[in-house]
Amino acid sequence: MVVLLVILTIVVFVLVDFALRTALRRREEAKLRQERTEALDIGLNLDFSEEAHTLKRVEVEEPKARILAVDDEPVVLDSFRKILVLEGYSIDTVETAQEALGLVRKRSYDFVFTDMKMPGMDGVDLTKAVKHLRPDIDVVMITGYATVESAVETMRFGAMDYVQKPFTADELAEFTKKCLIRRQDRLEQQAPPKVQMVTASGAESNSPHVINVPGGLFVSPEHTWVGVGVTGEARIGLDDLALKTLGVLEEIEFPNKSSLIAKGDPLFVVCRGDQRLTFPSPLSGRISKVNHDLTYQLEVLPNRPANLGWICAIEPENLTAELGKLRIGADAAKWYENQVLELWGALEPPSDTAESEDENWKAAWLAFDRTYLHPSDEKVAV
Repeated sequence: MVVLLVILTIVVFVLVDFALRTALRRREEAKLRQERTEALDIGLNLDFSEEAHTLKRVEVEEPKARILAVDDEPVVLDSFRKILVLEGYSIDTVETAQEALGLVRKRSYDFVFTDMKMPGMDGVDLTKAVKHLRPDIDVVMITGYATVESAVETMRFGAMDYVQKPFTADELAEFTKKCLIRRQDRLEQQAPPKVQMVTASGAESNSPHVINVPGGLFVSPEHTWVGVGVTGEARIGLDDLALKTLGVLEEIEFPNKSSLIAKGDPLFVVCRGDQRLTFPSPLSGRISKVNHDLTYQLEVLPNRPANLGWICAIEPENLTAELGKLRIGADAAKWYENQVLELWGALEPPSDTAESEDENWKAAWLAFDRTYLHPSDEKVAV
């Protein structure tokens, strides 16, 4: 009986907590919608004619994005304002492309939504002009059924997508949400990766936009890591920056076990297609172990690089002196931030077309080689 009462008490508590949370969430949503409705009413009564003759502006707090909409039909612009403001976007609307260009020169926008057919300057010319003046702004075409084919064609000039009118409130809201997600993904792809320290209690990030720096490992300027065991044996592998820059590896050419090697001598080679990168040894000594398991398990490299992903081990001859030239801990993390920016400056912006995927990874390998492995070479044959 006591057990039953305890169970009932827990169930009631969970239900009450859920109901309260739901009520609070709905209350916050209603409050937010009321604030946006008031912002819509206020914005439409303000005079912005000194900026553009037909400009109407509605701003909300902490907008999801800032949008400039251009259409020679006021009824279409009315729909944009009413729908998108309630969805949490700040929006300016004008009726001519010339006014839009004037605003683009003076103000910051995330998107320009432009009608396809307009007198004077049409949507195609406006798209070209916006992408020339502000390539960071995403352009979306507003089109009728008869001009869908032309709208698709404008993507060659930099337009992100097109929305077909007439549209419902839900259709426009969902379309704009998808455009925002695409923009955020693109900006994330273009931003340099972040650097994070990984301690014994922390988890490594699998994101390509986060570079993990294990707290207990030494790292070399060529982006290999060194883990020293209690016996003094040093395991060596590729660090997270190398793995995430180079991507899929197809083969590793290992050093010969028991061979002697000096610091800076070629230690191992990674291969993909006809591309090869040779990594120098961060230490001097004798090769004591080689991890041939990686021959059949290369997939463990990006997932567990500091554990199963070691490539070889060395019995070092001059460990204390040579470790002093490597980095570890907070010093390594600060150094990585500069390394990431240096590599990012050498990389070409990645293409999102399937045809260019092969060129993207080859460019990454070349940039890595020129930045870290052969920084003083004018030309590197990769």
